[in-house]
Amino acid sequence: MKNKKTENIDYSDIPETSRHFWKNATIQVPDKKKSLTIRIDPEVLAWFQGQGKGYQTKINYILRTYVAAQRHDH
Repeated sequence: MKNKKTENIDYSDIPETSRHFWKNATIQVPDKKKSLTIRIDPEVLAWFQGQGKGYQTKINYILRTYVAAQRHDH
């Protein structure tokens, strides 16, 4: 979508917003991620990097899902 012209984008499935919506809207700032050094097996890192852009986000998502599952099991 980087090179897609805005006049060619289909907005028909996006509902219109009213003044009431914007009057009551709040800004939701996501928690800032922590930067750290972690040791990962080279083949594991290579696999994630092979998935392309956003591999760190994928690692975070998998870890988040694991943590959530552990919380439900205990």
